[in-house]
Amino acid sequence: MTERGSSRELILDILTEILEKGAYSHVVLGQALGKYQYLSKADRGLITRVTEGTLEYLIQIDWILNRYSAMKVEKMKPVIRTILRMSLYQILYMDRIPDSAACNEGVKLAERRKLSGLKGFVNGVLRKVSREKEGLLKELSSPDFPRPDIRFSVPGWLYRLWADELGKEQAEKGFAAFFQASPTTVRCNLSLASKEEITESLKAQGVSVLESPLSGKALMISGYDYLEGLDAFSKGWIQVQDASSILSGEAVPPPLGAYVLDICAAPGGKSLHMADMLKGTGMVEARDISMAKIQLIEENIRRTGFSNIRTKVWDGRVPDPEAVGQADILLADLPCSGLGIIGKKPDIKLQMTQEKLESLVKLQREILSVAWQYVKPGGVLSYSTCTVHRAENQGNAAWFQENYPFVQEKQLEFLPGRDGCDGFFVAVFRREQ
Repeated sequence: MTERGSSRELILDILTEILEKGAYSHVVLGQALGKYQYLSKADRGLITRVTEGTLEYLIQIDWILNRYSAMKVEKMKPVIRTILRMSLYQILYMDRIPDSAACNEGVKLAERRKLSGLKGFVNGVLRKVSREKEGLLKELSSPDFPRPDIRFSVPGWLYRLWADELGKEQAEKGFAAFFQASPTTVRCNLSLASKEEITESLKAQGVSVLESPLSGKALMISGYDYLEGLDAFSKGWIQVQDASSILSGEAVPPPLGAYVLDICAAPGGKSLHMADMLKGTGMVEARDISMAKIQLIEENIRRTGFSNIRTKVWDGRVPDPEAVGQADILLADLPCSGLGIIGKKPDIKLQMTQEKLESLVKLQREILSVAWQYVKPGGVLSYSTCTVHRAENQGNAAWFQENYPFVQEKQLEFLPGRDGCDGFFVAVFRREQ
C-alpha cells in the first residue's frame, strides 16, 4: 500500500489489490483504514465510499466503458482500467464531487503512475461520459432497459438464477436493496451489559443508535469513525452481526450447561452469541480450518472476556472420533456462495461463478455427512448459510433429512429487499433417539 497522502491513490491501490489480484474487499479496505487512521473522517469516508461503490457498480461501469471507449476494458492496462472505473463511479454516482474534479484527479493518477502517454485517453473517456451522463443514467434506470443485469450491476447468470427461483419482482427488489446504504447492525452481549447501558455508552460517543425491528438484541448504529474506537466495542459489549444471523442463533437457544459445537465458526459471531446465552455455563467449542481463522475468533473472545468458549483448528471434512455424540447443539454455518451479503461484500458477485456454486453444494454435503454424528441423540443441528440459492439452502436441507436420522423442526429464509436484513437461511434439525 502506498505511503502517499492522496486518498485517491489509496483507493487506486485498494481496488488494484481487489480487482487485479483477487484480494477480499473487506480485508484490504479494513487493513488500509486501520493503517491510515490518522486521515480525517472525511478522507476515510471517501476511501470507503469510492472503493465499495466502484465494486457495487463495476458491471455497469464496465458496460459504460465499453460503450464509450474504443479500447475494450479487458484490453486496457490494469492501472488505467482501475483509474477509469473509480473515476466513473465518482462522476456518475457522487453528486458532491464535481465532474471536473473527478476527471482531473483521474488524469493526475495516470501521470503519477508513469502513464502520462495515456492521460489524453483517460481525460477523453471521462469527459465524454460526463457530458452525456444525464441521458445515460436515465437510460440505465428505466424499467424498459433491455439488460436488467446491467441495470442492477449483477452477472447475467445471477439475475437469471434469482428471477427463476424468487420471481422477477422479488429478485429485483433484492438487487436494488444491495445499493441501499444501511447502518451497522450489532448484537448486544446482554450477559455483559444491558441494552440501555450499551445505548447510553454509544450515544455518549456521538453514535446514532436505533433499535432493530427484527431482534431485541440488535442495535443499528451509524455516525462513528471506526468501530475499534467505541468503548462498547472494546469492552466486548457489542459484536457486529446482521439481524438475520442473530435470529438464526435465537432459533436454537441453548439450555444452561449445554455443550455447543460450532464447526465453521470464524469470525465467531454465532459462537459468542451462544456463549452469551449460556450466561457463563456450559461450553462452546469454536472450530475452523486454519490458525488464521481461529485467531480471528480468539481476538473476539479476548475482547468479550467470555470464559465458556474455546477454539480448535479442525477441518470440518475430517471426522473427529472424540466428538461423536457429544454436542447438545451443533452449528453448521457452512462455506457458501455468500449471495445474501453482496450488499456488504460486493466483490462476491464479481468472483462467484455457476461452477463455484455447484462445488459449494458438494462441499456443504461433504461436511454435513461428517458433522451429523457429533450430535447426541435428541440434540439439535442448525444448518445455515448467508446465501440466497435454492440448491445450497432448501435443496441441501431436504437432502440432509432424507439421508440422516434427523427431523426438521423449523426452516427460516430471509431475503434482501423483503425482510430488512441480509439474505440468510437456517434449517433446524433434531436428532432422533
